[in-house]
Amino acid sequence: KPAKRLSADSTNSHEGAVAGEVSALEEAFRKFAVHGETRATGKEMHGKNWSKLCKDCHVIDGKNVTTTDVDIVFSKIKGKSCRTITFDQFKEALQELAKKRFKGKSDEEALQEMYKLIEGKGPVISGVTKTVSSPTVSRLTDTSKFTGSHKERFDASGKGKGRAGREDLVDNSGYVSGYKHAGTYDHKVQGNK
Repeated sequence: KPAKRLSADSTNSHEGAVAGEVSALEEAFRKFAVHGETRATGKEMHGKNWSKLCKDCHVIDGKNVTTTDVDIVFSKIKGKSCRTITFDQFKEALQELAKKRFKGKSDEEALQEMYKLIEGKGPVISGVTKTVSSPTVSRLTDTSKFTGSHKERFDASGKGKGRAGREDLVDNSGYVSGYKHAGTYDHKVQGNK
């Protein structure tokens, strides 16, 4: 046992830091892989999510790395018949982009800088409309003040009735409207036998 402990202690601390960064990198990969995908497992990433990752994490700087570069690297790394990349392919793609993004540094330093850009980040949700709480808007959206045909589209709690509130639904039961004994025919026929 002491020999094993010695060998574990003698490993380079830099390698341990890389392993920690990779797990944070993998977490960021999973967050972006499932973003906007209902059936995504987080093990594979589509091209649009790859582009979003590169934009949100500022891998694309507009000078050294552009959206075109990102798309070219994705096409180069993924398989010919595939539409997605795995985590290992993702790391290869980052290695390709790191060379372009951080030109003055060695390959290893550039890759570490690239990992720092992505670590612990998640997809940024932008373009979502915020609700305005002004008296005018609240008056217009208060269903208790609706009149006429619009009033019929909502129930007493103010919740919409859906299709039933928008259209006149036809009763195809075979009985005239207002008939009190609707649905009793089978009971009467079986009772007489």
